[in-house]
Amino acid sequence: MIVDMMIDNAMVRMRDGVHLATDIYLPAGGGPFPVLLERTPYDKRGTNHGDFTEAEPEPRSKPEIARWFAEAGYAFVLQDCRGRFASEGTFTKYLNEGEDGVDTLAWLLDQPWCDGRVGTLGLSYGAHVQSALACLNPPGLGAMFLDSGGFSSAYHGGARQGGAFELKQLTWARKHALLASETAANPARLEALESEDIADWIRERWQVGHSPLGAAPEYERYIVEQWDNDRFTDFWRRNGLYARGFYDRYSDVPMVHMSSWYDPYSQTAIDNFNGLAPIKRGPVRLVLGPWTHGQRSASYSGDVDFGDQAPLDGHIGADYFTLRRDWFDRHLLGRDASDHLPAPVRIFVMGGGSGRRNADGRLDHGGYWRDEQEWPLSRTRAARFYMHRDGVLSMSGPTDRDQSLSYDFDPAGPVPTIGGAITSGAPLMYAGAYDQIETEDLFGATKPGRALADRPDVLVFETAPLDAEIELTGSIAAHLFISSTAVDTDFTVKLVDVYPPNADYPRGYAMNLAHGILRTRFRTSFETPEAMEPGTIYALDIPTFPTSNRFLPGHRIRIEVSSSNFPHFDVNPNVDWREPGARPQVARNTIHLDHDYPSYIVLPIIP
Repeated sequence: MIVDMMIDNAMVRMRDGVHLATDIYLPAGGGPFPVLLERTPYDKRGTNHGDFTEAEPEPRSKPEIARWFAEAGYAFVLQDCRGRFASEGTFTKYLNEGEDGVDTLAWLLDQPWCDGRVGTLGLSYGAHVQSALACLNPPGLGAMFLDSGGFSSAYHGGARQGGAFELKQLTWARKHALLASETAANPARLEALESEDIADWIRERWQVGHSPLGAAPEYERYIVEQWDNDRFTDFWRRNGLYARGFYDRYSDVPMVHMSSWYDPYSQTAIDNFNGLAPIKRGPVRLVLGPWTHGQRSASYSGDVDFGDQAPLDGHIGADYFTLRRDWFDRHLLGRDASDHLPAPVRIFVMGGGSGRRNADGRLDHGGYWRDEQEWPLSRTRAARFYMHRDGVLSMSGPTDRDQSLSYDFDPAGPVPTIGGAITSGAPLMYAGAYDQIETEDLFGATKPGRALADRPDVLVFETAPLDAEIELTGSIAAHLFISSTAVDTDFTVKLVDVYPPNADYPRGYAMNLAHGILRTRFRTSFETPEAMEPGTIYALDIPTFPTSNRFLPGHRIRIEVSSSNFPHFDVNPNVDWREPGARPQVARNTIHLDHDYPSYIVLPIIP
């Protein structure tokens, strides 16, 4: 079937009179047709870096993909989100997408070429808009494929985490303010934006009138609003930011929630799966790969390669395009298409590789795909590993009293971010797995060649070299007893797979797996912050992002504890947040490690 017609920039009216630019690709044959809808802030005629396959490494443009689906018999609809590219209105990140999606779907159902069956698809923001739409349970929605997005709770991951603010929001805002249609139409605005260097501003607390986005006030305004709303209030419980609050009314349609271990939306995908699968007919599916954001056809993340099995291609359908087409053929149209996701959960278990450097210069870590029935896995054994003053991480609890380790956390010299579950962080930070060593090109590095574990403000706890393989699949939980000289500070944790030395890596290789953070004023509640009393001991619970990894014999399981992970998160100034303008100060932070206050990690071991 060939594409019969392309309707260019149909201006679809929203309930408030704003018109959104919409391109429609119709198959030959007269119709009516089932419809696939993708709404995007990234230009409906642009190209996404992840839309490639193993066989075709050059990414396809959105119009090319639309024509491919149209040739398969679908009317494919691409729409610029409000205030982006050819659409009218003012862009406010996340907050208009539910109602705009409902109005667009209602318009589609009125078109003579629509047969009443509508599916939605999209990556990242293209998944956020789908979830915002489904939270309102509109008529006509028939199936969904959400790739790396669809906030379960933006406060708990995506915009903030553990009370800290994710600074990828700043790098994203600057990039897309530069790409905004208002910027293209205003040379003075473009010049003003280009004159600012994001690296000069990333350490600053942005305010209205004090940011590099002063020439783009609509972007500056929402950034400051998100940053200032540090408590979990109704601001964060709105549609577009908080699917958790809408699960009971969320559309009951077949849906896939796909993400990856080095993507900031892995926890969102898990939360949405766990919140929806038990109460919907679905089917509801969860896919978690080893990739960075949207890089589903790559075998590597950062500086680590996961082997021939890592790409989606050939392991969950022929490729990403075929997987989605077959999903909609089967679950939207009722055709006898291939079922590439027969089990509720499909995960990639990392590890098992040689540990040597491959031909592309990356660590060969390996891994394989596995089907599961639930998350977390029912056979998980939650094992406590205690932290000891000598840096040992073991299942034996401490017996001595008055044991602790302390370090000075200086907000002026935070621990730099080396990889992790990040997106949109360029040019300051990049996602994926890396050896945790400062390099010349690392933003925030002060001593290139130094391992983060050797910093005086990082505490390291690790097992002895393993005698047997251990698989960890799930979220690690840190239960810390802490005190500080400050009334507020942060604590961070990182799970690391430590390779023994070999010819390619004479120092070994410390591969980051998962991270966590908590701002201590939110230790008992994200709604009601509480100051600490300097010197008083408090209990903190810090969950990490999920992972799945095999630690081979000879490897060590390491936990790194500190108080910053910058620029992944904003840096706590260690002062009373209720006193505007208070000068940052050095905090003496302490982890207690004794019989009365046994700090420990809960590891999700798979027998």
